[in-house]
Amino acid sequence: MPEPGNPADRIDGRAKVTGAAQYATDYAVKNMVYAAIFKSEIAAGKIIHINTATAERSPGVLTVLTYKNAPKVKETPAVWGGGFLQTTKIDFYGQHIGVVVAETFEQATHAAKLIKVNYEKAEAKVDFKKHEGEAVKAKGTDRADAIRGDAEAAFSTADHKTDAVYHTPIEHHQPMEPHATIAVWESADKLVLYNPAQVVNGMQNAVAGTFSLKPADVRIITPYIGGGFGSKGTTWGNIILAAMAAKAVSRPVKLALTRQQMFNSVGLRQENKQHLRLAASDDGKLTALAHETTTHTAVNSEYIEPCGDCSKLMYSTPNSLITYRVVPMNIIKPSYTRGPGKAPGSFALESAMDELAHQLKMDPIEFRLKNEPDKDPSNGKPWSSRSLVQCLQTGAKRFGWEQRRALPGQVHKDGFRIGYGVGCGTYPVNQRDSSAYVKLTGSGTVVNAIVEMAASDLGTGTYTILAQTASAGLGIPMKNITVKIGDSVLPPAAGSVGSVGAISFSNALNDACVKITNELMAKAGKQFPAGTTAAQIMISENIADFETRSESKAPEEAKKYSSHSFNANFAEVWVNEATGMVKVKRFLAVTAAGKIINQKTASSQIIGGIVWGIGMALTEESVLDPRYGNFVTRSLGDYHIPANLDIGEIETLFIDEDDKLSNTLGIKGIGEVSIVGVAGAIANAVFNATGKRVRSLPITPDKLI
Repeated sequence: MPEPGNPADRIDGRAKVTGAAQYATDYAVKNMVYAAIFKSEIAAGKIIHINTATAERSPGVLTVLTYKNAPKVKETPAVWGGGFLQTTKIDFYGQHIGVVVAETFEQATHAAKLIKVNYEKAEAKVDFKKHEGEAVKAKGTDRADAIRGDAEAAFSTADHKTDAVYHTPIEHHQPMEPHATIAVWESADKLVLYNPAQVVNGMQNAVAGTFSLKPADVRIITPYIGGGFGSKGTTWGNIILAAMAAKAVSRPVKLALTRQQMFNSVGLRQENKQHLRLAASDDGKLTALAHETTTHTAVNSEYIEPCGDCSKLMYSTPNSLITYRVVPMNIIKPSYTRGPGKAPGSFALESAMDELAHQLKMDPIEFRLKNEPDKDPSNGKPWSSRSLVQCLQTGAKRFGWEQRRALPGQVHKDGFRIGYGVGCGTYPVNQRDSSAYVKLTGSGTVVNAIVEMAASDLGTGTYTILAQTASAGLGIPMKNITVKIGDSVLPPAAGSVGSVGAISFSNALNDACVKITNELMAKAGKQFPAGTTAAQIMISENIADFETRSESKAPEEAKKYSSHSFNANFAEVWVNEATGMVKVKRFLAVTAAGKIINQKTASSQIIGGIVWGIGMALTEESVLDPRYGNFVTRSLGDYHIPANLDIGEIETLFIDEDDKLSNTLGIKGIGEVSIVGVAGAIANAVFNATGKRVRSLPITPDKLI
């Protein structure tokens, strides 16, 4: 039977490729009708009047909900993006201001276009560059200034230093499956939502709080999710509107956002301006680091990406300054996006490290190795494990780093300039509270298992790694294990966010496997040899069925250590001398992330993160029209994500780490770290190829010609 670590095939793969896997809008609910949202066409002000008469008379229309007739709900901070139809106030372009419910999707969509709205406009803040000077200190204590030593004094006397501003634009998540909901009221106070949720119980609690229901009376069903990248880790206003609409017409309602609506309904990665300064002595030792981020948030709620997180701990320096300044703007609230903060922050840090290494005439890898910290510089805690040095050394040998020319712009071939770049990434390791249920049934020499938890699968392989964990923990072949997740009626669990999913789910299930084995031994009332499995006891004692449930938390000892995943990324780029187009010809990621449960799905996740990083580096940018506050880029036709032909050869390697200090199984997350250092590696490779340092993403041809 496959042990954790083996490259097992996905047990849900056949269901997905044959269409048997049911996503949110695939459920055939009887008597279902359809909803279409209509949105504000100003960025700030208020609604004077909404004329819905023509829409209400349109064929098939059942109701039109606006601020005039929407049921009253609690506007809780657990639901992001607003637009609950409780007020006439407009805070951003695209805010939900109403919903049409009709017998068919086409009827609802048509009627939504017939609604006329009169506004009283107010001056809107939508141009970040215009208003960045108004930025103030962040309100949240987790974004307070972090000061160690005296960075300013160290800069003033430094032998070598860099001082540059790095810019990353607004980006959008855009998962393959847009946000969509089917809302069903089973009774006046019992609500069922078929809705993609990265955090099943989080959404359950958020919806319950909004409608003043008991959490147990809200059921979230989400066995499969077609990608989320953070956007489905939060509960957004469209979910509330679907439930409102279903309540209003006393019928199940399906509400699916269009691709265009996704751009201002479910968050974004905010625009970040990062002022980064590094100082070093002649021997290449860092003496100071300052990472100062200026960004934007919503006018009524604060979210700030932690861009300085990598700078706090990646490299050793006695003097450090990390700050955040933010300006409230009339744009939808930013939200968690894959590698939140660390991805844009690492681009700035790793670019600056490359710049200073070039100034020092030192190899960029040698420079990083020289500044390797023996403990976490941000808090003084020892590492639970840190294999970044091994990642860099292994990657350099595998990639052929010795062929890199130190002087940029030296390698030409067939009308291209070729360059190598390196960038490092990190992401914290956290196990969140989770519970798991295991039921065993035996018949002769065959034992079957059912494992249940309210976990989620973004498409990353949760079903498979849980089956592998149960197989190893119970002594049962994977084919005899049924995994049930994605439903809030199951034992509560952490979410698939912040790289906590595999850590939390697998440790909780492993604890349940240990518990049921011990309970079976106690039931048998006799001694068993070491290593006896639950399956063996079920068979030897002729037990027909047995079940247990366990609650799991991170070990108390974990608090004593700083635990992170680390990786090193190597990029080879070819830059067309005539057009300035950049092609990532070859990419290698070497990752140290504790125990890898499934080499195949883990490698797939790393590849996905690399593709994300290539998009971040070369193509992705959401452009806002400052006249209106709406996005010019509002489809996949103009918001450019990498396609197959944009991706060259990708290789992934894992460094073996035996780290049991942060969690029992020694697992670390990989979903976030996989993107963090990618853009920096590509930007550094572009410099090595061309001699041009691009500090503003994406690196488009106009910046190179």
